[in-house]
Amino acid sequence: MDQTSPALPAQGLACPDFTDIQGQYLAFIWAYGLINGRPPAERDMQQFFAVTAPSVHQMVLTLERHGLIRRQPGTARSIELLLDYNCLPVLRPRHTGKTSVQQH
Repeated sequence: MDQTSPALPAQGLACPDFTDIQGQYLAFIWAYGLINGRPPAERDMQQFFAVTAPSVHQMVLTLERHGLIRRQPGTARSIELLLDYNCLPVLRPRHTGKTSVQQH
């Protein structure tokens, strides 16, 4: 994952279209790589988004099919973003339903 991408998308190049949830997965992939120095495994996405393994795998296939990521088949943690990180939305924390404030 290239963390030295230009500060802004190249002039004249528009950010690709993607859905809100696709944007969240892309933002997670970028943030995870930035923090951990390597791409996430599908299991990492499954835990963060609290979804099933097949759901994550289908999203990865969809992102790949739309040309937003690339990966090497058979190689763990090989997801690579194919868009400028400035095109990514802010990663929203997942809502667990738990709160640190006591309810009275």
